[in-house]
Amino acid sequence: MSDLGALLRKAREQRGYTLDDVQEYTKIRKRYLEAIESGDYKVLPGSFYVRAFVKTYSETVGLDAEEVLRLYQKELPQKPTAETVVAETKMKPTRRSVQHNDRWGKIAVTLLMWAFPILIAAVIYIYWTNNKESDTKELETNPPITSETATPSNSASSTPPPSTTAPPATPSVPSVSVTLKETKNNIMYYDVSPGTGHKLKIDVTGAVWIEVRENDRKGKVLYSKNLKEAIAPLYFDLTTPVYVNAGRMDHVAFYVDETTAVPDADKAGSIKVRFTPVTETPAL
Repeated sequence: MSDLGALLRKAREQRGYTLDDVQEYTKIRKRYLEAIESGDYKVLPGSFYVRAFVKTYSETVGLDAEEVLRLYQKELPQKPTAETVVAETKMKPTRRSVQHNDRWGKIAVTLLMWAFPILIAAVIYIYWTNNKESDTKELETNPPITSETATPSNSASSTPPPSTTAPPATPSVPSVSVTLKETKNNIMYYDVSPGTGHKLKIDVTGAVWIEVRENDRKGKVLYSKNLKEAIAPLYFDLTTPVYVNAGRMDHVAFYVDETTAVPDADKAGSIKVRFTPVTETPAL
């Protein structure tokens, strides 16, 4: 195993990720991830993909991708020299094409020389015509003042009476209860009741990779990002179950309706939580 592969594998294991997890997050095939960890870069399709895959892998496990590429650049395969000299292989223009360009250049210069005085003459003519028309026009006299324009309307200045209608009552927010139902396959399942009218708030207090999906780990992606620092809180409607997977449980905190905090640990490990709105069955 190479030094770079050992570094990536250690970072992955510290976050509790398997190669299948990294494959799901990065969309990079598992056999390519195994090749990167073992240093067998010949399995990958090319040197460009090696650096791109290493960068994506590093960001997923919380490492500085640019620093990793800089420290292990001697270990990574270099780009083929042919890719760096393609821009220098341009063909020089033939003498015939140069003469052809010169001829069209002379024609363009001649056209500009004729167009410039014509443009000046047109501007002078338009200016002279406009001034002549303005001199022949008569100034409009001011309209006479009538009683309709002299006396302001009293109805316009009157102040409407204050409204006596009471403001609509603000609907009360139902109390919420968040209960840990079970922990299965490293996923904590929480029930939220009553199951309508609530929001999930996620506070991000530091650098963390976080993914939010609808229902479960295979559901529709609502949010997915590798954050470098703390951000404003994230809000999600609890109309359907919400699944959250975060790389650092000490850098996230969960709340329902701003008041009910979901207990979490403070160690630097991954956390997977599923919040399910539960509708209570009315008593008979």
